[in-house]
Amino acid sequence: MPPEHVLVERDADLGVVTMNRPDHRNALSEAHLRELTAAVDELAQDASVRALVIAANGPVFSSGHDLRDMIDRDVTAMQGLLGVCATFMRSLQTIPLPVVAAVQGIATAAGCQLVASADLAVASDTARFATPGGNGGWFCITPMVAIERVLTPKRALELLFTGDPIDAQTALAWGLVNRVVPAEQVLDEAKALARRASRGSAQAKALGKRLFYETVGLDTDAAYARAVPAMASSALEPDAREWMHAFLEKRPAKYSPRK
Repeated sequence: MPPEHVLVERDADLGVVTMNRPDHRNALSEAHLRELTAAVDELAQDASVRALVIAANGPVFSSGHDLRDMIDRDVTAMQGLLGVCATFMRSLQTIPLPVVAAVQGIATAAGCQLVASADLAVASDTARFATPGGNGGWFCITPMVAIERVLTPKRALELLFTGDPIDAQTALAWGLVNRVVPAEQVLDEAKALARRASRGSAQAKALGKRLFYETVGLDTDAAYARAVPAMASSALEPDAREWMHAFLEKRPAKYSPRK
């Protein structure tokens, strides 16, 4: 049975996952989150795919959790749903591919969490970002986990405490997104960035991404203790040797296909 809430496409060496609940502001119900996770996992296992783009249909990128899917849950069911969400968000950082969010519209709460969880993000100049729990009755604690890792503490807390939306240029200045472009260019720019981010050896890129997330939260000494042996051993990999020879011989490198 085809997914109900997402569209999955391949554009040459890119996988594109598009949230497709525009009539519900792409709210993240449990069913929607499970379909997103399955789509990302499927594309990550396709050796012909070198990068992923997460996009959305309609004027809203994602309004966050679908409250209609939450309001009648007990604590066990609520924790289960939030666990499904955390699994999806973590999958964006654990798959061995660059992931780019193409943010064409508003991204709030868990929608903002999704943007923060992607490796890279391109936003429309009309996009807005917010964690509205800060000015309401349910603080955005799980979105905070992703947001606090990409913003400085003062910026993160301003977003989280006030609940005020920030515009795309502010999101760019704060480090939540990488590019701001006109709305009609968002998907094309996201694809272009994904292709630039996936150049070179796929194996080296996968290792680099894994080590980035493993070391980013460590203190400097612990990070070097993890990075030095990883880089030393990776220098002996065929693609690293090929890159060295190609550089010295002034020729294009020929890397092994993605596994």
